[in-house]
Amino acid sequence: MSQTASVWLVVMAALLVANLPFISNRLFAVYALKTPKNLAVRLAELVAGYFVVGALGLYLEQRSGQIAPQGWEFYAITGTLFVTFAFPGFIYRYLFRKRS
Repeated sequence: MSQTASVWLVVMAALLVANLPFISNRLFAVYALKTPKNLAVRLAELVAGYFVVGALGLYLEQRSGQIAPQGWEFYAITGTLFVTFAFPGFIYRYLFRKRS
């Protein structure tokens, strides 16, 4: 896989995983809960998804060559980017009014 393809794979995975907690009512889109998910559970899923996508990116970077060192700035930028990717799902879940 080329570097360009792996970058796009990570970006598309981040878009999907960031919106998944807000679109699905299941825990990690797999396990059905007896009670509806609240915002705290959705945010916990968002953090877990950040680490899953980060692990995918780390794996793809390791496959293509040497892993570049990352400081706190890298994690601050990728964290805010992941939260920005989750914005459409948040809007759909909490701000979009369904008309009856």
